[in-house]
Amino acid sequence: MADHRPELVDDALRTLGVDHTELREAHKRWQSRVHSRTFPRGEMRYLTSLGRPEYEVRRQVGDLACRALLWPVPLWPTLRFEILVAPGGAVWNEWLVRQPGDPGPRLDSPGQLPPWGCTVEEVLRAFPSAVPMVGDAPTRARVGLTDPGGGQGFVAHFTWGLFQYVAPHPS
Repeated sequence: MADHRPELVDDALRTLGVDHTELREAHKRWQSRVHSRTFPRGEMRYLTSLGRPEYEVRRQVGDLACRALLWPVPLWPTLRFEILVAPGGAVWNEWLVRQPGDPGPRLDSPGQLPPWGCTVEEVLRAFPSAVPMVGDAPTRARVGLTDPGGGQGFVAHFTWGLFQYVAPHPS
């Protein structure tokens, strides 16, 4: 997220009471764990690291029946970290979503989307023209949409499912 919103990362680190050195060290430890041959794969990777999820719900995505496991995120009390688990334990998506029952922010215009304040699902629901696009990296998503008031095309960019910025759609 620091690629797009370094000032928000700095604010988040202050809120959490850590500095950039501690962030780098935590990232280094995490990368070492996930690339270890002995670290669990699939669903067990998250259960081992995050503990028991706060919520577990059944989801139907197209023809696939899966489970969604959700954990609280201290930095964002109304968001949850969600993994979607296919039968057999394979994880095929991981990102931030709004906690169940929370309506989230009102989204009126692509130019008014709040950085770090809305999720992919919320933008898809808020704009009838919204279309999921292929992300430009594994943890990134993009949504194409048209401004309801002016017909201009935009692309909303997300990291880990959380909105980062909007740019004009390259026509």
